[in-house]
Amino acid sequence: MPASSPLASVLFVCVHNAGRSQMAAGFLGHLAGDRVEVRSAGSVPGDRVNPAAVEAMKEAGVDISAATPKVLTVEVVELSDYVITMGCGDACPVFPGKQYLDWDLEDPAGKGVEAVRPIRDEIRARVEALVAAIDARQGA
Repeated sequence: MPASSPLASVLFVCVHNAGRSQMAAGFLGHLAGDRVEVRSAGSVPGDRVNPAAVEAMKEAGVDISAATPKVLTVEVVELSDYVITMGCGDACPVFPGKQYLDWDLEDPAGKGVEAVRPIRDEIRARVEALVAAIDARQGA
């Protein structure tokens, strides 16, 4: 397989695409590099990424300050191998052949960086497990 071809594509979805999904996308890009194509979206995207999430990620060595919330579309779901939802309920369309995971994570909206750190750490652990599962599935 050419190096330019990712092993999988992953879509992280939360309501505002401003906290959990942005942190997860940041960690996946940081940990997997170009081995995995990373997307994130929200069912009702916010105006900007949560500043406490940006700060918490910066502390972990991952810069998500340039990220912007994006709207969830049918097309982005169709293009993804893994669809990971984080509290978006039934807003995410379901297609056969996709792997769906629902991560029950506290919403960092309105919280300070101290309260966001444990959410960030939980997301990192889940993303690390996801990378290991993708690598194992692809025989990498």
